[in-house]
Amino acid sequence: MNEVRVLFFATLKDLTGTQEIMVEVERGTDVKELKAILVSRFPSINEPFNHVLIAVNREFAFDEDIIPEGAEVGVFPPVSGGVDGAPLDLIVISEADVDISEVVSKITLPTTGAVCSFTGTVRARTLTDNPHETSYLEYEAYKPMAERKMHQVVDEIRNKWPKVEGIAIIQRIGHLGPGTPTVLIACSSAHRDDGVFEASRYGIDRLKEIVPIWKKEVDPDGEEWVEGGYIPTREDISND
Repeated sequence: MNEVRVLFFATLKDLTGTQEIMVEVERGTDVKELKAILVSRFPSINEPFNHVLIAVNREFAFDEDIIPEGAEVGVFPPVSGGVDGAPLDLIVISEADVDISEVVSKITLPTTGAVCSFTGTVRARTLTDNPHETSYLEYEAYKPMAERKMHQVVDEIRNKWPKVEGIAIIQRIGHLGPGTPTVLIACSSAHRDDGVFEASRYGIDRLKEIVPIWKKEVDPDGEEWVEGGYIPTREDISND
């Protein structure tokens, strides 16, 4: 038999009532078969499993993939959209406040002449689509995998915009009230035409596609996990 560690996040954690379980499976069991085992143990997750994502050993996995011996399996919905990496790459997942000036200073070289940043904040009031008030957001991350995928985003940016000098990706987690910064993407380069605008936009868009971070939105009428619609493919697997 093969004993695997299964971690539940966001909606799946709420529905199962647990963060982690150990599951014994036959050697050679694939992801699809493991899903069936989990649904049989937790019938409440049957419907969400139509669009659930699976990670094996902190990388996206697919139905036909075999579960390795002693694997760590992450089970989560599509993402809502710290470790120091290479020089001038700053990757942080933290409950601490974000000091934008400090972040910019850490990705600035003597040759830097341009820094472009995007900061997401908690809206107190949403006026489009489904108008509502927000009391606060609760952010959760599958941190080891999230850090790995954030490094992947950095690598993708560098491949697309080689003149970018420094890259920072900062993600807040925990209880965040209206007006609070939730995420910061910043890129630096010698000149503004070296791709910093495009790289920063790409960074936040890619973060919301492949980095396992979710938010629970709490308003005066209740609470709800906010899930994305992007389903990763094998092309989203890191090559490292």
